[in-house]
Amino acid sequence: MIGIKYLLLGIMLLAAAGCSNVSSIGDGGTDTDTDTGPVECDLGEYSGDFTIGKKSGVATLAGYTSISGNLIIECPLCADLSKLLCLTSVGGDLEIVDNNVLNDLNGLSALNSVGGSLRIGDHGGNEALTNLDGLGALTSVDGSLYVDSNPYLMNLDGLSGVTSIGGGLLIEGNAALKNLDGLSALTSVGEYLVISGNIVIKNLDGLSALTSVGWSLRIDGNSTLTNVDGLSGITGSLGGRLEICSNDALTNLDGLSGITSVGDTLLIYFNDALTNLDGLGALIPWGGSLYVEMNPFLMNLDGLSGITGSLGGRLEICSNDALTNLDGLSGITSVDGELEICGNDTLPDCEVCELLTQFTSASTVWVYDNLDDTCTPVPANCPN
Repeated sequence: MIGIKYLLLGIMLLAAAGCSNVSSIGDGGTDTDTDTGPVECDLGEYSGDFTIGKKSGVATLAGYTSISGNLIIECPLCADLSKLLCLTSVGGDLEIVDNNVLNDLNGLSALNSVGGSLRIGDHGGNEALTNLDGLGALTSVDGSLYVDSNPYLMNLDGLSGVTSIGGGLLIEGNAALKNLDGLSALTSVGEYLVISGNIVIKNLDGLSALTSVGWSLRIDGNSTLTNVDGLSGITGSLGGRLEICSNDALTNLDGLSGITSVGDTLLIYFNDALTNLDGLGALIPWGGSLYVEMNPFLMNLDGLSGITGSLGGRLEICSNDALTNLDGLSGITSVDGELEICGNDTLPDCEVCELLTQFTSASTVWVYDNLDDTCTPVPANCPN
């Protein structure tokens, strides 16, 4: 009888030990890492996806040189990634998100390639991250690169080796980011470029080597941005849309002078200091829409004079308080979609009437709340 009791006790102890060993890997078990010895890079490739949710997860990957799938580092209490110093490649996506005490990425200093996308921060961000210096060996990202909502990130210098991005590049909502100089080696972005909501960036000079953006370009909500000269190397066509909006200190678009066409839509709105569109002088007709709205100091549209013939979508010129003429639109003869010219306080109705006389077609015409004056004689197409 006594023998049976001891046998049962032994089985229970073995089971408890086994459960403890399994739960310490990845996200389970207590949040501790008891292995303080040196890391030997002798484990080769980790097959599959892996999520580091606790400190013990970092230790589990120690010694691996690559991961075939996705790696997610989402660890609120991880302050040190040094156990990952052997890692040279991630076959899928690498996500570094919602890490509350991680202030650097030095443990990733051997990483040279990401086969999918690289996401650093998201809506939760990385609350303590100040730099990306640990990514200094990285040369390419086959997918997209997102640097999003990292409130204390001051620079992108750790990305100085990246020359190409296969997908899109998004730099958004990094309140302390002062410049984009860390992207000085970047020459091409396969899909979209978004620079948004970085409130202390004054210029985009760090992108001066960039020559190609495959799809769309959006610059918005950068309240201290004064110019886009750093984009002057981008030439040719954008396959999608071009959007410049809510940049309070932006005075001109001269850095966009190499862009010749837009595949979809051009939107220029809510730029409080913008006075002209001369930087868009190379644009030629396209099949999409054109919106110029709520730019209070915009005085003319002369930069759009290269757009001739038919505009494939909608044309909307509204609420530009300093706009006095529409001469820059004199080459447009028809609009496939709706035409709306409204709320331009200093734009005489006669200017609108003159534009309408050159139009052969527009699906619907809306003209209202501009500077009311009397056209003499009244053109045939002028609204009452």
